[in-house]
Amino acid sequence: MQGVSPWAASVKEIFDRGELSAVYEHILTNYTVNVYHDHNTLYISVACPKGALVVIRAAYSPADQLILNSLNSIENGVELHLTATIGRYAVKIQFPEQGRNLIRYTTILRPAEDLLMPFWPRDIVVVHKKRSKGYPEGEVHINQEGTRSGLQYVVFDKPDSGALLYMQNLTALNNYCEATQTSLANTVKAHWPELGFALPPAKDKPLLAGHETTLSDAFLLFDENSPKTETALATQFLNMLGAVYLHLPKPATQYHAWPDILKMGLTDLQFSHGCWSHAGSEDYLNAYVCDYDTPPELMVQMAVLMPLHDYYKWSGEEMPAMKKIINGIGSFYDKKRKTMVRWLPAVADELDGKEEQLKPNVMDSWYLHHPLINLGRMALRGDKDCKKYFLDSLSFVIKVARHFKYNWPVFYNMDTLEVIKAETKDGMGGEKDVAGLYAYLMMYSWQITGDKKYLAEAEKAAKTLKGKGFALFYQANNTAFSANALLWLYLETNKQEYLDLSYICLANIFRNTQLWECNYGYAKSYPTFFSIFPLNDAPYTAAYEEQEVFLAMHTYLYYSAKKAILPSVQLLLTEFIRNIVHRAKYYYPPNLPKEMLSDEVKMGSVDPNLWIALEDIRDGWEKSGQVGQEVYGAGVAFGIVPRHYHRVPGANFMIYTDYPVLSESHGKKSFTFKLPGNERLSCRLTILKNDKEKLPDIKLKAGSKSLKSERLKDGNLEFTVAGDQQVKITWD
Repeated sequence: MQGVSPWAASVKEIFDRGELSAVYEHILTNYTVNVYHDHNTLYISVACPKGALVVIRAAYSPADQLILNSLNSIENGVELHLTATIGRYAVKIQFPEQGRNLIRYTTILRPAEDLLMPFWPRDIVVVHKKRSKGYPEGEVHINQEGTRSGLQYVVFDKPDSGALLYMQNLTALNNYCEATQTSLANTVKAHWPELGFALPPAKDKPLLAGHETTLSDAFLLFDENSPKTETALATQFLNMLGAVYLHLPKPATQYHAWPDILKMGLTDLQFSHGCWSHAGSEDYLNAYVCDYDTPPELMVQMAVLMPLHDYYKWSGEEMPAMKKIINGIGSFYDKKRKTMVRWLPAVADELDGKEEQLKPNVMDSWYLHHPLINLGRMALRGDKDCKKYFLDSLSFVIKVARHFKYNWPVFYNMDTLEVIKAETKDGMGGEKDVAGLYAYLMMYSWQITGDKKYLAEAEKAAKTLKGKGFALFYQANNTAFSANALLWLYLETNKQEYLDLSYICLANIFRNTQLWECNYGYAKSYPTFFSIFPLNDAPYTAAYEEQEVFLAMHTYLYYSAKKAILPSVQLLLTEFIRNIVHRAKYYYPPNLPKEMLSDEVKMGSVDPNLWIALEDIRDGWEKSGQVGQEVYGAGVAFGIVPRHYHRVPGANFMIYTDYPVLSESHGKKSFTFKLPGNERLSCRLTILKNDKEKLPDIKLKAGSKSLKSERLKDGNLEFTVAGDQQVKITWD
């Protein structure tokens, strides 16, 4: 702590004096909640059992008198009405769940005149319960970065007073941002002892008189336990986030006809010249539409091939694009280095070298492992050539891993293994999650060969992830695959440390989410709730990384069904999947208004009529597509359709769910499966006709209850089904 603001100092002085009288008191197990009315502020104080006092500034009128007009009981709490020169306040304080230390407070202001907001203090100050020198000590493990969730995770150290998860429901603040043309990026920050949310300054555009505007809608969840290890921190964070998520307002989702989106995307992928380049005797996918300056990359080819192959296995449909990609894979094998390489060797000398990695012999660490994992998957599906390239590359991959002692830099020279760039930022280390990606590759090597030396390599790499805590995350898809590798290791070895490390990976992913719906500016045209950002500091969400996280989370749920995992993990994984199936449609430019697409594009060009996903969806005040239209993100629909549309042998219908389906089995006229998630939340289950014939008489039982359906205009049937239960569908 380096200095405090006048607002923090004044709160400390007020509560040190102890002269305020509570106008309301509520007991939450061992926490005491009091509401105080001072001359210009309404405070909520939460007394932790062991010494810290968390003071919330719920309503505020600077240099003014705030008059308390009424205090009324409401369901699960109390509502207060106050007036000041600036307008009228309504403050709700609620305790949403009995037996849980959860508080929600909502503050609404109706301005008396057009009101500029050049500054607003943060809503939380941490002080001592009794007069004491200085402030309590604590550590803020998670802060909001950019437009991620309005989230803070704090552990109080001295006095040892447990933990706090703070979640500002930023969705509720859209009207403020629309009126003032401000962004909610970086609004939940900490400068100890001040925490929480501060309104973004509005210096040019005012809140209009007479219009009710939400200034805060915050959830605070307290836990008496103070974690001392990274595993305890990660699991506490996941459990607290899951508990708050159940109460967080969530936007409605819609059904989108993904098979139709897939067909349009497949046509454009196969026949748009902007998606392909020709080199030697083969065609290769570009990384971005019309990006002919960058040579073909193996990662790009494999990132599209795998979802195409998923769809091929599901549909049996032959696709020229898949054949073209497979024909070109062997050209990436470097006989001298005895490994697959990133850039197509035949044209690698065309790299312009303007960036460190744009040189033929420079490797970005994760780019070596990621394509090989996909080659391993193809090998397991029976592709002999992919198996050969995979096995022939393993010696080089292991040599690199051992050279770097399983801690990879960002860039290195493939010939000398000289480090070109050691750290992502000064003091931040290299690509920390590559150890997990390498472990995943080794697990595939072990599965393919049966040689236990690869299992041993996976364990060596996994152990180096210890100690990285919430700093483990480098890139979202790699961290998600790391979670899969660690779960796989746990299932094979029964060693708890690997399951714990998988939770640390998942905690890193969920701190990089956007658990709010941005509905100002251009974002009124697309949903954002439960997005995942590709990098720690990325200012946008990206189709490719989200698609791969989606695939990894499906895999995690599928394999974790064999052993119990944290209910909060099952809940969060399932809800992310449900929301991306709703959101991902809006990565495709034809589903977006042309005016929101960037005029300037870094890589290639953006065709607003092409069904190829944009790389970047941004804050509502920014245009999207600034990076480009990423061909290697073209697999979105091909990943969704095989996992959410379930063919029924011998029937004239398919079953669609926006939750994943686990442990499925088919009878003569029945389909039984397990839905993950939480019984307090629900998903959409739709019976889709395959032809013009009427649907048979269909019955659905979830658990022990028979559910009724809604018949849609197109004749399909829709059910709303709670999560975490067994479902059985039967028909005549």
